[in-house]
Amino acid sequence: MGRTKKVGSTGRFGTRYGATMRKRVRKIDDSLKSKHKCPSCSSIKVKRASIGIWQCSFCGFRFTGGSWAPETPGGKIAIRTAKRLVDQPEP
Repeated sequence: MGRTKKVGSTGRFGTRYGATMRKRVRKIDDSLKSKHKCPSCSSIKVKRASIGIWQCSFCGFRFTGGSWAPETPGGKIAIRTAKRLVDQPEP
C-alpha cells in the first residue's frame, strides 16, 4: 500500500471518495489508533478492544465509551451535569 506523509492511513483509498471524506476518515483513524488516558489508573495505555469497548493494558480496566474515542462530547456533558446535581445542596 502506498502511503505518504500527507495522506497517512487514507492512502488505501487512492483518489476515490473525495478529499473531504478522506480527511474525516484520517481524523477518525488517528483518534482510534492512538493511546488514551485510563480513567482508573491515569496511565496512557487505553486501546479499543471492540466497538465501544476500551481496555487499559496496564491495569486491565475495561469500560464502555464511544465507537472511536473513549469519551464522547455528549458523555462529558452528562458527567458534568451528574456531578453538578450530586454536589448541589438540597433545598
